[in-house]
Amino acid sequence: MLLKLSNITKSFGAVSALDGVSLELNDKECLGLLGDNGAGKSTLLKILSGVYKADSGKTYINDKEVDFTDPLLAREAGIEMIYQDLALADELPADANIFLGREQKNSLFGLFKTLDKNTMQDEATKVLSTLGSELDSSRLVNVMSGGERQLVAVARALQFNPTILLMDEPTAALSAEKASHLNNLILSLKKKNLGIILVSHRFSDIFAVCDRIVVLNGGKIADEFLVTDGSFEELSTRVLKIMAGK
Repeated sequence: MLLKLSNITKSFGAVSALDGVSLELNDKECLGLLGDNGAGKSTLLKILSGVYKADSGKTYINDKEVDFTDPLLAREAGIEMIYQDLALADELPADANIFLGREQKNSLFGLFKTLDKNTMQDEATKVLSTLGSELDSSRLVNVMSGGERQLVAVARALQFNPTILLMDEPTAALSAEKASHLNNLILSLKKKNLGIILVSHRFSDIFAVCDRIVVLNGGKIADEFLVTDGSFEELSTRVLKIMAGK
């Protein structure tokens, strides 16, 4: 078992965002999280990525209990997150964003360390190309389109070869062509012992790449099923009924 969550709870004041959520993720599996706005999807991902700390419950990676108090610890454990708001530094170019906090450096005369900008630019260009993008990695993020910014955020997550990839609306600002390319990339990543948790409002994306789907409603798991349990139309209707409170 790559990842296991047991009875996770999280409240913000009087508002319960997660109430006793338990789920598992296997390697080579993509788990889809569906639910209406406020269902707890993003909160759950932020707990896994160390942004939030759960009020109670336990998290295990490869059967070892972990407790992330900040995103750096989650990254060190092999978890990377693509945030819904992208979390990019607008005043920096793409390559600097991809390596932000993990900059490559050269040693000057064995005494001083300087940024290895050439290596970072080359590596950033390579990872962007795996996403089907010819984006200039030296361009400032604040002059990029929404889709280009999204690609930079995805590239940053993939650059350091995570074992668990958390994706919060990764195709939201992408064209249909770029979204299709990203979905194909997700399918290829699953073959590399990578576990993926995907949040998306695009049902077509979820059903195209996920093996299993968990539906959250009011901070609780309302349903769970395999994508092979029915047709796209049947399972979509099943989810929509839960979201509508039926």
